[in-house]
Amino acid sequence: MSSETVLEIDRIKDMIPHRDPFLLIDRVQDVAHGEAAVGIKHVTGEEDFFRGHFPDHPIMPGVLIVEAMAQTAGVLVVATLGPEAEGKLVYFMTVDNARFRKPVLPGDKLELHVNLKRSLRNVYKFEGQAKVGDTLVSEATFSAMIVDREEA
Repeated sequence: MSSETVLEIDRIKDMIPHRDPFLLIDRVQDVAHGEAAVGIKHVTGEEDFFRGHFPDHPIMPGVLIVEAMAQTAGVLVVATLGPEAEGKLVYFMTVDNARFRKPVLPGDKLELHVNLKRSLRNVYKFEGQAKVGDTLVSEATFSAMIVDREEA
């Protein structure tokens, strides 16, 4: 098991299969294996989704904030399981109690706080909170399953 507590973009790409324009985290830090991690997304305003999501008043779509939480959770799972989990797929299963409290705007630094609540075999349940500074902008409970590419 790796002891990395900060994962930069190249390491994240080793761990999960997402790529631009759908890789929604730039860094994962404060990785506590089997417990929690914090993803970072620097919202630049250059992301493709801003061209069509209220172009005159760009805000990050809430569903993509939840996806960024899920990507952070995927990195946490792979970091916890170790190198043999790299390259596996982490599939969303459920999203519950999603709340969107404040808009996320170009220029924001989005912090994605993910906590593992429980796991059973290859299924994991998480609680996530998205923050800009100290302000809670979104939250959700979600679950995911990790599978080999051959099983997908």
